[in-house]
Amino acid sequence: MVDSKAPASQTLSRGIRVLEILAAAQRPLSVDEIAAELGVHRSIAYRMLRTLESHRLISRQAAGGYAPGAGLVVLAQSVERDLHTVSLPELASAAEDLGMTTFVAIDDEHECVTLVSVEPRHAPATVMQRPGTRHSLSRGAPGVAILSARNEPADDPETERALVEARRKGYAVSRGEVLPGVASVAVPMHNRGPVKAAVAVVYVTSDRPVEEIAERLATTAKAIGELVG
Repeated sequence: MVDSKAPASQTLSRGIRVLEILAAAQRPLSVDEIAAELGVHRSIAYRMLRTLESHRLISRQAAGGYAPGAGLVVLAQSVERDLHTVSLPELASAAEDLGMTTFVAIDDEHECVTLVSVEPRHAPATVMQRPGTRHSLSRGAPGVAILSARNEPADDPETERALVEARRKGYAVSRGEVLPGVASVAVPMHNRGPVKAAVAVVYVTSDRPVEEIAERLATTAKAIGELVG
């Protein structure tokens, strides 16, 4: 039984409030913006942000703002409708339809990390995509898809061109950027808060048009995003 008369921890309460503010913001927020929302001095907000960042509950973006971090996914493992659990049946369906390994990738500390993947059962040959695989967020279709859904400039002209193209088409395409000879198509997954995930496939060759692959992935991303909330 919780004692409602027990003194509350102001620091803990403020830390939770930071997570709530970032989750509702739909974009990264600066230290000053978060301090203003909390009604505290900038130095107090900064100390809380550093603590939350050290536990990977939030992440600092390239432009300096803060957004929810991948550590929240770990905490969500016990939640009934967490991203990992919800993704599996949707990924399995897409993998069978496309005959390609299908996976969800997330932004973890500015790196693209495979959270969960499903290989098709009846395809003659597929490319493996192991959970935990990580690479630069600016390399490969999944990372570009995640970045394309954010209103942030890229660090270099080549990545910026890829982002512009992905925003125009609604999906990202790459070949040989992460693994030699391996292609990938990815779409961003939209749910509450800043885009932190993408649904993607990897393959060597395919007779399917890229547009058709992207359309199937978009259906999967929408279904997962709606279930996660």
